[in-house]
Amino acid sequence: MTRTRFQLGMDELKQKLLVMGGLAEQAVDRAVEGYRRRDVKLCNAVFETESAINRAEREIDELALDLLAMQQPMAVDLRFITACMKINADLERVGDQAVNIAERAIELIGLPQAELPIDIPRMAATVAGMVRRALEAFIAGNPDLAEAVLKMDDIVDRMDDEVYIALVERMHESPEITRQALDVLLISRNLERVADHATNIAEDVIFWVRGADVRHGGDHFKSFSAD
Repeated sequence: MTRTRFQLGMDELKQKLLVMGGLAEQAVDRAVEGYRRRDVKLCNAVFETESAINRAEREIDELALDLLAMQQPMAVDLRFITACMKINADLERVGDQAVNIAERAIELIGLPQAELPIDIPRMAATVAGMVRRALEAFIAGNPDLAEAVLKMDDIVDRMDDEVYIALVERMHESPEITRQALDVLLISRNLERVADHATNIAEDVIFWVRGADVRHGGDHFKSFSAD
């Protein structure tokens, strides 16, 4: 593979990953809207999007492996391809979390509507912002933007804790709405997991650009050869 063909392959890899990111964002948005509107059609659309996400995941993995096999990438290119493969896996899992939210929303639609003291759309907006910023950081190769995503994860964790406390209190007060409260609690946990995947993507952007491993609060540099 010539260097020009390799670069074209790298560009294609990036483009495919951005398309997949758009599908994952769309799946989460539809799932949350399905919950908010109590709309089964929107929830079912999430299941259709999941199939497209799964196909995209396979195509991206195949392309990344071809690039690794047909060229000996320099350090920065190797980090980019490795980051793409990891981001690919995280985006597929974002799609899985969207499916989980849609399933819980459909179950809620079949139950009597209960007034619950939580704001899932607000939490979802924060999570969606994390996913969007993580992908923007990837597009721009901007580790500073990626670091901003890491800071947002603590906000989502606090929101998830607040949902848990509020729903447990509500179930104690009104046991008859326990099923609805548990479904909403699971939706909150699914959103928290999406935030975790956005955090992973941000960490992979930092690793790609800086060669720094910041997982688990670390901030040290791997011993890669010069770019």
